Amino acid sequence: MTAKEALLIEPRQRDIGNLSVNRLLPFRHRRAVGPFVFFDHMGPVAFGPGTGLDVLPHPHIGLATLTYLIDGEISHRDSLGTEQMIRPGDVNWMTAGRGIVHSERTPPAVRAAGGTLNGLQIWIGLPAAEEERAPAFEHHGAADLPELDVGGAQMRLVAGRAFGARSPVAVFSDMFFIDADCPAGTAFDLPTDLGEGALNVLEGQVSVADRTIAPGNMLVLEDGAATRIAAHQPARLVLLGGAPLDGDRHMWWNFVSSSRERIERAKADWAEGRFDPVPGETEFVPLPGT
Repeated sequence: MTAKEALLIEPRQRDIGNLSVNRLLPFRHRRAVGPFVFFDHMGPVAFGPGTGLDVLPHPHIGLATLTYLIDGEISHRDSLGTEQMIRPGDVNWMTAGRGIVHSERTPPAVRAAGGTLNGLQIWIGLPAAEEERAPAFEHHGAADLPELDVGGAQMRLVAGRAFGARSPVAVFSDMFFIDADCPAGTAFDLPTDLGEGALNVLEGQVSVADRTIAPGNMLVLEDGAATRIAAHQPARLVLLGGAPLDGDRHMWWNFVSSSRERIERAKADWAEGRFDPVPGETEFVPLPGT
Protein backbone atom coordinates (compact mmCIF):
# COMPACT_ATOMS: atom_id res chain seq x y z
CA MET A 1 0.00 0.00 0.00
CA THR A 2 1.34 3.41 -0.93
CA ALA A 3 1.26 6.23 1.59
CA LYS A 4 -1.75 8.51 1.30
CA GLU A 5 -1.40 12.28 1.27
CA ALA A 6 -3.44 14.68 3.40
CA LEU A 7 -6.94 15.23 1.99
CA LEU A 8 -9.60 17.80 2.90
CA ILE A 9 -13.20 16.53 2.79
CA GLU A 10 -16.12 18.97 2.80
CA PRO A 11 -19.50 17.67 3.97
CA ARG A 12 -22.30 16.74 1.57
CA GLN A 13 -25.94 16.92 2.62
CA ARG A 14 -27.98 13.72 2.74
CA ASP A 15 -31.46 12.93 4.07
CA ILE A 16 -32.05 10.20 6.68
CA GLY A 17 -35.73 9.85 7.45
CA ASN A 18 -36.94 13.32 8.46
CA LEU A 19 -33.49 14.81 9.08
CA SER A 20 -30.80 16.26 6.82
CA VAL A 21 -27.23 15.29 7.77
CA ASN A 22 -23.72 16.24 6.66
CA ARG A 23 -21.86 13.19 5.28
CA LEU A 24 -18.06 13.01 5.27
CA LEU A 25 -17.34 9.30 4.75
CA PRO A 26 -17.39 7.49 2.43
CA PHE A 27 -15.86 10.01 0.02
CA ARG A 28 -15.08 9.38 -3.65
CA HIS A 29 -11.34 9.86 -3.05
CA ARG A 30 -11.25 8.17 0.35
CA ARG A 31 -13.61 5.33 1.18
CA ALA A 32 -12.35 4.74 4.74
CA VAL A 33 -9.97 6.01 7.42
CA GLY A 34 -8.61 3.06 9.37
CA PRO A 35 -11.72 0.92 10.03
CA PHE A 36 -14.09 3.92 9.82
CA VAL A 37 -16.22 3.51 6.69
CA PHE A 38 -19.09 5.94 7.34
CA PHE A 39 -19.34 9.29 9.14
CA ASP A 40 -22.46 11.47 9.39
CA HIS A 41 -22.89 14.65 11.41
CA MET A 42 -26.53 15.07 12.49
CA GLY A 43 -27.55 18.66 13.21
CA PRO A 44 -27.34 20.91 15.00
CA VAL A 45 -31.10 21.11 14.59
CA ALA A 46 -33.98 22.39 16.73
CA PHE A 47 -37.26 20.44 16.67
CA GLY A 48 -40.53 22.15 17.42
CA PRO A 49 -43.02 20.65 19.91
CA GLY A 50 -44.46 17.41 18.59
CA THR A 51 -41.60 16.73 16.18
CA GLY A 52 -38.27 14.93 16.38
CA LEU A 53 -35.96 12.32 14.89
CA ASP A 54 -37.65 9.24 13.43
CA VAL A 55 -35.28 6.68 11.94
CA LEU A 56 -37.53 3.64 11.45
CA PRO A 57 -36.30 0.06 12.00
CA HIS A 58 -33.66 -0.84 9.42
CA PRO A 59 -31.02 -3.60 9.14
CA HIS A 60 -27.21 -3.74 9.27
CA ILE A 61 -24.61 -6.45 8.66
CA GLY A 62 -20.81 -6.60 8.84
CA LEU A 63 -20.16 -3.47 10.90
CA ALA A 64 -20.37 -1.80 14.30
CA THR A 65 -22.23 1.47 14.76
CA LEU A 66 -21.04 4.24 17.06
CA THR A 67 -23.60 6.87 18.09
CA TYR A 68 -22.14 9.87 19.91
CA LEU A 69 -24.12 12.96 20.86
CA ILE A 70 -22.96 16.51 21.44
CA ASP A 71 -26.45 17.75 22.34
CA GLY A 72 -29.91 16.22 22.70
CA GLU A 73 -31.20 12.71 23.39
CA ILE A 74 -31.98 9.65 21.25
CA SER A 75 -33.89 6.51 22.16
CA HIS A 76 -32.30 3.38 20.66
CA ARG A 77 -34.25 0.11 20.25
CA ASP A 78 -33.02 -3.02 18.49
CA SER A 79 -33.90 -6.59 17.56
CA LEU A 80 -32.02 -7.93 20.60
CA GLY A 81 -34.66 -6.28 22.79
CA THR A 82 -32.37 -3.41 23.83
CA GLU A 83 -33.97 -0.12 24.85
CA GLN A 84 -31.33 2.51 25.63
CA MET A 85 -31.34 6.28 25.93
CA ILE A 86 -28.19 8.03 24.76
CA ARG A 87 -27.16 11.47 25.99
CA PRO A 88 -24.17 13.74 25.28
CA GLY A 89 -20.82 12.09 25.98
CA ASP A 90 -22.26 8.57 26.21
CA VAL A 91 -21.43 5.75 23.79
CA ASN A 92 -23.92 3.49 22.07
CA TRP A 93 -21.88 0.75 20.36
CA MET A 94 -23.90 -1.76 18.35
CA THR A 95 -22.21 -4.72 16.67
CA ALA A 96 -24.29 -5.82 13.70
CA GLY A 97 -22.23 -8.91 12.82
CA ARG A 98 -24.44 -11.35 10.91
CA GLY A 99 -27.44 -9.07 11.25
CA ILE A 100 -29.32 -6.66 13.51
CA VAL A 101 -32.25 -4.25 13.16
CA HIS A 102 -32.61 -0.99 15.09
CA SER A 103 -34.53 2.27 15.29
CA GLU A 104 -33.50 5.69 16.60
CA ARG A 105 -36.07 8.24 17.72
CA THR A 106 -36.49 11.35 19.81
CA PRO A 107 -37.85 10.20 23.20
CA PRO A 108 -41.53 11.05 23.88
CA ALA A 109 -40.96 13.68 26.61
CA VAL A 110 -38.43 15.58 24.49
CA ARG A 111 -40.67 15.29 21.42
CA ALA A 112 -43.64 16.74 23.30
CA ALA A 113 -41.73 19.81 24.48
CA GLY A 114 -39.45 20.27 21.46
CA GLY A 115 -35.71 19.85 21.66
CA THR A 116 -32.36 19.97 19.94
CA LEU A 117 -30.07 17.36 18.39
CA ASN A 118 -26.40 17.46 17.45
CA GLY A 119 -24.34 14.31 17.11
CA LEU A 120 -22.41 11.79 15.09
CA GLN A 121 -23.48 8.52 13.50
CA ILE A 122 -20.48 6.38 12.55
CA TRP A 123 -19.89 2.91 11.12
CA ILE A 124 -16.77 0.86 11.79
CA GLY A 125 -16.04 -2.05 9.48
CA LEU A 126 -15.36 -5.39 11.17
CA PRO A 127 -12.36 -7.60 10.40
CA ALA A 128 -13.31 -10.33 7.92
CA ALA A 129 -13.17 -12.98 10.64
CA GLU A 130 -15.68 -11.01 12.74
CA GLU A 131 -18.22 -10.08 10.06
CA GLU A 132 -20.56 -12.98 10.91
CA ARG A 133 -20.24 -12.79 14.70
CA ALA A 134 -23.39 -12.67 16.84
CA PRO A 135 -24.99 -9.23 17.05
CA ALA A 136 -24.49 -7.33 20.32
CA PHE A 137 -25.07 -3.97 21.96
CA GLU A 138 -23.24 -2.10 24.71
CA HIS A 139 -23.64 1.31 26.32
CA HIS A 140 -21.08 3.30 28.29
CA GLY A 141 -21.88 6.51 30.11
CA ALA A 142 -19.61 9.53 29.73
CA ALA A 143 -18.24 9.01 33.25
CA ASP A 144 -16.90 5.57 32.26
CA LEU A 145 -14.63 6.91 29.51
CA PRO A 146 -11.00 8.00 30.04
CA GLU A 147 -10.45 11.76 30.35
CA LEU A 148 -7.08 13.11 29.18
CA ASP A 149 -5.31 16.46 29.18
CA VAL A 150 -3.03 16.63 26.12
CA GLY A 151 -1.35 19.94 25.38
CA GLY A 152 -4.21 21.79 27.03
CA ALA A 153 -6.88 19.89 25.09
CA GLN A 154 -9.47 18.16 27.28
CA MET A 155 -10.02 14.82 25.60
CA ARG A 156 -12.52 12.00 26.09
CA LEU A 157 -11.28 8.68 24.67
CA VAL A 158 -14.53 7.34 23.31
CA ALA A 159 -13.28 4.11 21.71
CA GLY A 160 -9.97 2.36 21.09
CA ARG A 161 -6.59 3.42 22.44
CA ALA A 162 -4.44 6.55 22.27
CA PHE A 163 -2.04 8.62 24.42
CA GLY A 164 -1.41 5.63 26.72
CA ALA A 165 -5.08 5.12 27.59
CA ARG A 166 -7.76 2.68 26.45
CA SER A 167 -11.54 3.01 26.31
CA PRO A 168 -13.72 0.25 27.85
CA VAL A 169 -15.68 -0.08 24.59
CA ALA A 170 -15.08 -3.58 23.14
CA VAL A 171 -13.62 -2.85 19.70
CA PHE A 172 -12.47 -5.46 17.20
CA SER A 173 -9.41 -3.79 15.67
CA ASP A 174 -6.73 -1.26 16.55
CA MET A 175 -8.51 2.11 16.37
CA PHE A 176 -9.13 5.40 18.15
CA PHE A 177 -11.99 7.87 18.46
CA ILE A 178 -11.49 10.99 20.59
CA ASP A 179 -13.68 13.98 21.46
CA ALA A 180 -11.33 16.94 22.06
CA ASP A 181 -12.28 20.30 23.56
CA CYS A 182 -9.48 22.74 22.70
CA PRO A 183 -9.24 26.14 24.45
CA ALA A 184 -7.48 28.94 22.58
CA GLY A 185 -3.73 28.31 22.64
CA THR A 186 -4.03 24.51 22.65
CA ALA A 187 -1.37 22.64 20.67
CA PHE A 188 -0.59 18.92 20.66
CA ASP A 189 1.04 16.27 18.51
CA LEU A 190 -0.91 13.24 17.36
CA PRO A 191 1.17 10.09 17.93
CA THR A 192 2.57 8.51 14.76
CA ASP A 193 1.84 4.93 15.89
CA LEU A 194 -1.96 5.13 15.60
CA GLY A 195 -2.25 4.13 11.94
CA GLU A 196 -4.40 6.14 9.55
CA GLY A 197 -5.98 9.24 11.02
CA ALA A 198 -8.38 12.12 10.45
CA LEU A 199 -9.89 15.02 12.33
CA ASN A 200 -13.33 16.60 12.00
CA VAL A 201 -13.87 20.11 13.34
CA LEU A 202 -17.19 20.44 15.15
CA GLU A 203 -16.82 24.03 16.38
CA GLY A 204 -14.25 26.78 15.86
CA GLN A 205 -11.25 26.01 13.68
CA VAL A 206 -7.81 24.44 14.04
CA SER A 207 -4.61 24.53 12.05
CA VAL A 208 -2.56 21.55 10.89
CA ALA A 209 0.81 22.59 9.46
CA ASP A 210 -0.08 25.52 7.19
CA ARG A 211 -3.74 24.52 6.69
CA THR A 212 -6.71 25.98 8.55
CA ILE A 213 -9.60 23.54 8.94
CA ALA A 214 -13.03 25.16 9.06
CA PRO A 215 -16.04 23.89 11.02
CA GLY A 216 -17.72 20.85 9.46
CA ASN A 217 -14.69 19.80 7.42
CA MET A 218 -12.63 16.64 7.83
CA LEU A 219 -8.90 16.51 7.22
CA VAL A 220 -7.55 13.04 6.47
CA LEU A 221 -3.97 13.16 7.72
CA GLU A 222 -0.90 12.20 5.77
CA ASP A 223 0.09 8.62 6.52
CA GLY A 224 2.98 8.29 8.96
CA ALA A 225 3.68 12.02 9.19
CA ALA A 226 4.10 13.87 12.47
CA THR A 227 0.94 15.94 12.98
CA ARG A 228 0.72 19.04 15.17
CA ILE A 229 -2.78 20.35 15.78
CA ALA A 230 -3.19 23.90 17.10
CA ALA A 231 -6.26 25.90 18.14
CA HIS A 232 -5.77 29.66 18.03
CA GLN A 233 -9.39 30.12 19.09
CA PRO A 234 -11.65 27.80 21.12
CA ALA A 235 -12.46 24.69 19.09
CA ARG A 236 -13.99 21.24 19.44
CA LEU A 237 -13.02 18.37 17.21
CA VAL A 238 -13.03 14.61 16.94
CA LEU A 239 -9.96 12.54 16.08
CA LEU A 240 -10.42 9.12 14.51
CA GLY A 241 -8.59 6.37 12.71
CA GLY A 242 -6.54 3.24 13.24
CA ALA A 243 -5.28 0.23 11.34
CA PRO A 244 -6.82 -0.24 7.87
CA LEU A 245 -9.28 -3.05 7.37
CA ASP A 246 -7.98 -6.41 6.11
CA GLY A 247 -9.09 -5.97 2.53
CA ASP A 248 -11.65 -4.03 0.53
CA ARG A 249 -15.20 -3.61 1.82
CA HIS A 250 -18.34 -3.38 -0.28
CA MET A 251 -21.11 -1.09 0.93
CA TRP A 252 -24.71 -1.02 -0.22
CA TRP A 253 -27.35 0.88 1.75
CA ASN A 254 -26.86 -0.21 5.39
CA PHE A 255 -24.82 -3.31 4.58
CA VAL A 256 -21.02 -3.62 4.71
CA SER A 257 -19.17 -6.80 3.80
CA SER A 258 -15.99 -8.18 2.26
CA SER A 259 -18.30 -10.27 0.04
CA ARG A 260 -20.67 -8.91 -2.62
CA GLU A 261 -22.61 -12.18 -2.43
CA ARG A 262 -23.19 -11.66 1.30
CA ILE A 263 -24.70 -8.25 0.61
CA GLU A 264 -27.03 -9.75 -2.00
CA ARG A 265 -28.17 -12.30 0.58
CA ALA A 266 -28.79 -9.54 3.13
CA LYS A 267 -30.87 -7.62 0.57
CA ALA A 268 -33.02 -10.68 -0.05
CA ASP A 269 -33.34 -11.40 3.67
CA TRP A 270 -34.62 -7.89 4.40
CA ALA A 271 -36.99 -7.81 1.43
CA GLU A 272 -38.46 -11.18 2.46
CA GLY A 273 -38.73 -10.44 6.20
CA ARG A 274 -36.06 -12.83 7.50
CA PHE A 275 -34.32 -10.38 9.86
CA ASP A 276 -35.46 -10.42 13.49
CA PRO A 277 -37.77 -7.43 14.15
CA VAL A 278 -37.48 -4.74 16.82
CA PRO A 279 -39.94 -5.89 19.52
CA GLY A 280 -43.04 -3.72 19.64
CA GLU A 281 -42.38 -1.92 16.33
CA THR A 282 -44.22 -2.67 13.11
CA GLU A 283 -42.96 0.14 10.86
CA PHE A 284 -39.75 -0.37 8.90
CA VAL A 285 -37.63 1.14 6.13
CA PRO A 286 -38.23 -0.79 2.90
CA LEU A 287 -35.34 -2.07 0.81
CA PRO A 288 -34.38 0.69 -1.63
CA GLY A 289 -35.84 0.09 -5.06
CA THR A 290 -38.71 -2.09 -3.86
